[in-house]
Amino acid sequence: MTKEIDLTVDAALVRELAELLAETGLTEIEYSVGERRIRVARNVTAAAPALAIAAPPATKPAEAAASPAPAAHPGAVKAPMVGTIYFSPEPDAPPFVKLGDSVSEGQVVLIIEAMKVMNQIRSPRAGKLTQILVADGAPVEYGEPLLVLE
Repeated sequence: MTKEIDLTVDAALVRELAELLAETGLTEIEYSVGERRIRVARNVTAAAPALAIAAPPATKPAEAAASPAPAAHPGAVKAPMVGTIYFSPEPDAPPFVKLGDSVSEGQVVLIIEAMKVMNQIRSPRAGKLTQILVADGAPVEYGEPLLVLE
């Protein structure tokens, strides 16, 4: 006896998920109920780098050429998950860290909200915060560089 599988697609749900992707800037979203799963993904070419916003003051061209790209920098703190980034525990609270701060290993540097859960992101090493590469409240992708520690 074979079990019959319903393969009908809820077009309205797919459209809603696609709109949610566009609103949040995410590249993929998955929704499941029981054994049914719907995954909506989009290819992003030039739009993804637009999410990274340099917060520090502009550097001189000679300095910019000498420093490695943020993703390749050995002190880059990368997003361990997809979500929304927050630099303070509450909207009116001061940020965990600011440019120029000395950060110790294991210190909370930001929060990533994923699926309504606030995940504290800790510094993987000690150093001085020299770059903030994303804006507060911005969506981030897995592996995206967020901060640079020197």
